[in-house]
Amino acid sequence: MEIPFELRTALERILQDADHGQLFRDSQNISLRYRTRGGTGERLLTSDGEALSYAISRMPATYGAVRTALEKTLACVDCRPRTLLDAGAGTGAASWAAASLLDLDCVACLEREMAMRSLGARLMEDGVQVLRKAKWIEHDLGSGDILKNGELFNNGKLPDNSGLPENDEFPENGSTLGKADLVIASYVLNEMAEDARKRTVRQLWESTGMILLLVEPGTPTGYSHLKEVRNMLIEQGAFIAAPCPHSAGCPMETDDWCHFTCRVPRSRLHRQLKDGEAPYEDEKFSYTAFVRETCSCGGMRILRHPQVRGGHVMLRVCTQDGIKDITLTKKDGESYKKARKAVSGDELD
Repeated sequence: MEIPFELRTALERILQDADHGQLFRDSQNISLRYRTRGGTGERLLTSDGEALSYAISRMPATYGAVRTALEKTLACVDCRPRTLLDAGAGTGAASWAAASLLDLDCVACLEREMAMRSLGARLMEDGVQVLRKAKWIEHDLGSGDILKNGELFNNGKLPDNSGLPENDEFPENGSTLGKADLVIASYVLNEMAEDARKRTVRQLWESTGMILLLVEPGTPTGYSHLKEVRNMLIEQGAFIAAPCPHSAGCPMETDDWCHFTCRVPRSRLHRQLKDGEAPYEDEKFSYTAFVRETCSCGGMRILRHPQVRGGHVMLRVCTQDGIKDITLTKKDGESYKKARKAVSGDELD
């Protein structure tokens, strides 16, 4: 999945004056910090050079994962969000992904690191209008501090065409970040300690008008964090839009984890920073989309890449009755034809 032409152009323009050797060293340092100090809440990236290195190496994959997850989610709901809160925005990849699929009126990006906010805003200068006017706000999601609604959209008021009531009143405990139709937190929970993670998810859900989309690395740890908050939010009345075809407990076995893959092209510099030779990378990610009302998705979600054989397709799918291994043949008509072209993460009727 290609990043938007405008984003690629903006990155290339900024790279013209960059020291590629320093970018490589910054990339190695960032990678080491995330491996050894991730999940502690520490600041892992602070300088302008590190922010640029991060953008080159991670924005394409983050964009691809969020866009794929959001596209699957929107196929399962009737609502179309008009306002976006990108929580822990980094350099804004999730906002670019949402803007590619939705006709947004407002975008607010929360990010604690000044270097990331500065670069993200510069990149969005080449984006569509809603990205060019996006509001970048300094905020540490894991700090426990509260961001009031007036800091997001139009002094606390959503646009008249947002489809949501205005939010001038807040709970007495002030436990809201401010309302938005769509709230996205991508690759954020994995960086937090357990208490901060739970507190943050509660705030994000309270800030959600329509859809809360959480995207994490497609690892056992990333999936376990989503499974943890899944149970917590269901208890608070949330429903799941995707990828699960139900809002009951997850049927995945304890030694397995739910994850999907999107293929992302690599630029020459991207390959250098990642120390790889392949012209692409397969980004593995896990995600869950929570909504406030039940939605129409009730089919099967493909959990692993279909095994296409002569005259039949073997699939592992998640259904309302649990995880099943099924085989579709030519006798199954359109379902068989669809399954032959399907990939992991697709829905089947």
